[in-house]
Amino acid sequence: MKVYKFGGASVKEAAGVRNLAEIARGTEGRLFIIVSAMGKTTNALERVMESFWEGRTGEAVVAMQQVVDYHATILEGLWGEPHLPERVRGLYEELEEIITLSNPQSRSYEEWYDRIVSFGELISTTIVSEYLNYAGIGSHLLDMRRIFLTSNRFRDANIDIVSSTPRLKKAVELAQERVVVGQGFIGATEQGATTTIGREGSDYSAAVAGYILDAESVSIWKDVEGILNGDPKQFEDVSYIPELTYLDAIELAYSGAQIIHPKTIKPLQNKRIPLYVKCFVNPSLPGSVIKAEIDRPIDKPILILKKNQILLSIKPEDYSFILEERMAEIFKILESYRAKVHLVQNSAISMALCIDSTRYLDEIVEEFHKAGFTVKYNSDMELLTIRGYHKEHLVQYAEAEGVYMTQRSRKVLRIIRKTNVE
Repeated sequence: MKVYKFGGASVKEAAGVRNLAEIARGTEGRLFIIVSAMGKTTNALERVMESFWEGRTGEAVVAMQQVVDYHATILEGLWGEPHLPERVRGLYEELEEIITLSNPQSRSYEEWYDRIVSFGELISTTIVSEYLNYAGIGSHLLDMRRIFLTSNRFRDANIDIVSSTPRLKKAVELAQERVVVGQGFIGATEQGATTTIGREGSDYSAAVAGYILDAESVSIWKDVEGILNGDPKQFEDVSYIPELTYLDAIELAYSGAQIIHPKTIKPLQNKRIPLYVKCFVNPSLPGSVIKAEIDRPIDKPILILKKNQILLSIKPEDYSFILEERMAEIFKILESYRAKVHLVQNSAISMALCIDSTRYLDEIVEEFHKAGFTVKYNSDMELLTIRGYHKEHLVQYAEAEGVYMTQRSRKVLRIIRKTNVE
């Protein structure tokens, strides 16, 4: 058994879905395929969610129609004529019923978010499975909401691997087709509420599937030749990295690298399952591999840019020291709003934190005020991490305009700067 994960960019148009089918056709043995939402569908469904949440039903319906029209173009490209599989039609009807008949205030924002945004994966996998069968590649579609049991932490759920294992094994054993297709990014609580496991969480879904199924390997298919030492859309002269250790990958993912989801490595490392990053544009390329041991260490700097950040500066109003109990209080407040912290720097009476942009910023600031802290913040920030930096990086990046804060260790340089600073 091999596990393949195809991201949204790889199935953003009909040609990509046909390419997926040919990759599946050329793979020997059983294959478990995880598919993300097509193209920018998640972003489009977030717009549906915002309109629904704010009670603008008409705008939500219009935004949903844009999602329908986008997928109609892909379907027509695959079948050569307008075509709407019944299972896809059913998903459209279910989503429309939610946004036109439901009361937004009946559940939390996070719970509604997961329920609405999950339709991206449900639609994409249904289309892929239908097309594989149409192309003569027998496939069996799973609803991963019935397979992956998760925690109740909406928008950032954890998969309960122990409870999910018998479900997935049984489902795959009962499937008579060679190819099994399932959604990435989604699962459900024990009570049946849909959950998501964080943006880009399909990588983690694939890793968990690989762990449960004792896969020979897990492959993530992207639009690049393999792992690069920087995003070619953000940095010039990036180069190919043929292999990384599990530890390297964890460190890079934590820093914000878009190689893989941060939670992906642990289940693979536990069973020493290699993770390949392959090029779906040219499947003949070797790609890159993440594994336990590599032949030689990385010999080039790796640049990671994490956008949509906020820099918080926090001080106790009574000028008391930032000791353990005050630190715990600060992180407890951030955790209560699920704020992701990516960098911390403190002095005796102040603490600076870099966090992901959040819709709850005003509430977080208010909670700090109630707890006796003074808070200042800068939005529209980005965090640049350079692992294995050289002296020229200090001049080019750390001493450039727009830099608010830097952190240096022997191997890692981290810079918080205003967005769009070159």
